Amino acid sequence: MITKSSNLVIVEGNLVPADGAGELARGRVEIDVATGLIVETGEARGTGDLVLDDEHIILAGIIDQHVHAREDPSGEEVYKESFQTAGEAAVNGGVVAIVDMPNNPEAPVDDESYRKKKGLTAGSLVDILLYAGVGPGTGPLSFEVPYKTYMGPSIGHLFFRNEEVLRETLSRYQGQFVAFHAEDPVILEDNKDAETHFLRRPPEAEVEAIELILRMGEDYGIRPHICHLSTAAGLELICDARKRGLRVTTEVTPHHLYYDQDNAQAFSAPSYLQCNPPIRTRLDRIALIEGLRSGDIECLATDHAPHTLEEKDRGISGVTQLDTFGAFLFWLLEEGFDLQTIQRACCEVPGRFLGRYLPHRYGRVEPGFVGSLTVLKKESFTVRRSGIKSRAGWSPFEGVTFPGRVSHTIVRGNIYPQLD
Repeated sequence: MITKSSNLVIVEGNLVPADGAGELARGRVEIDVATGLIVETGEARGTGDLVLDDEHIILAGIIDQHVHAREDPSGEEVYKESFQTAGEAAVNGGVVAIVDMPNNPEAPVDDESYRKKKGLTAGSLVDILLYAGVGPGTGPLSFEVPYKTYMGPSIGHLFFRNEEVLRETLSRYQGQFVAFHAEDPVILEDNKDAETHFLRRPPEAEVEAIELILRMGEDYGIRPHICHLSTAAGLELICDARKRGLRVTTEVTPHHLYYDQDNAQAFSAPSYLQCNPPIRTRLDRIALIEGLRSGDIECLATDHAPHTLEEKDRGISGVTQLDTFGAFLFWLLEEGFDLQTIQRACCEVPGRFLGRYLPHRYGRVEPGFVGSLTVLKKESFTVRRSGIKSRAGWSPFEGVTFPGRVSHTIVRGNIYPQLD
């Protein structure tokens, strides 16, 4: 980390403008490290603590809205990832803040358990917001937080086996932001003996779950968010619901954009790509790419699941991705995305979400916003297991060469160089 003797850190370089307003332009960002906030922006002067050349690109700070750090007060899963190691992996991947999921053995489902888990986040390098869990018999906390619902079995006890109990529980969350793992538990049960993971979790499990979620959103006045969308049909349902006036949002993961049932076989260990929901067809993948490009899918989120290699060999679902978030953005550029669209999906949209629950504003390079930035560099970069900071110790992009990588991650004015 680069340290400063004064309270002001100055960064200069090519800034991605917000809201599609123009091209890259050299600028200056001044961050007060005492408050962690941007105090001034303006024209570049050729001076500063970090002056970057034209091979670098400055984003407003990647925020990962879907992470499983796995640490919880029970201590059962710290061998996988702690909030400290998740923060190190995040910084390695250019991520300045994360939102952690609640499916822990000791889940945060009430004021006491939420605050207990929150106390574990203090040592992380990045800002952390926690989801509270929704499970049979739970209710809203006394303070505002986002909520997560698992419609099928997961780690811990936060899942529902039938619609009746799910509806009875969600009726208590009127007006709340509720994210969903959308896979219908009845369809999963009916297909549990199918030959492959793809067939055991068929597309209709997601599609029917989304249909139910959208109906419940209208019935109970909740604000539904569909996590890790994987099907074209699911996206179509979401777009139709918006036309009816429902406030519904969604996200997509890098692995569902990059891999499909055909090209996944080229990965060195295809079984390691097993995840829930599964990698889908090429047509689904193309629809997801276009949905992210158009804004129908609002944000990119990793669903970082730090399962160990031993667990992957046993067929555990989930992939680890915090370390490669920044480099993956160069693949999106190759796919024809522009930098403004990338910044919207990775910084601005999740930044607005974070700002609803944390005391400061995120996701824009403007005075008064948190002084956290992601600096990318146009330099060929091959993902290697040796470069992974996550305790999982592997990556679904091992061996992939991206045309760029993370150069520096700046968190509240603290500069962390990532280049070797």
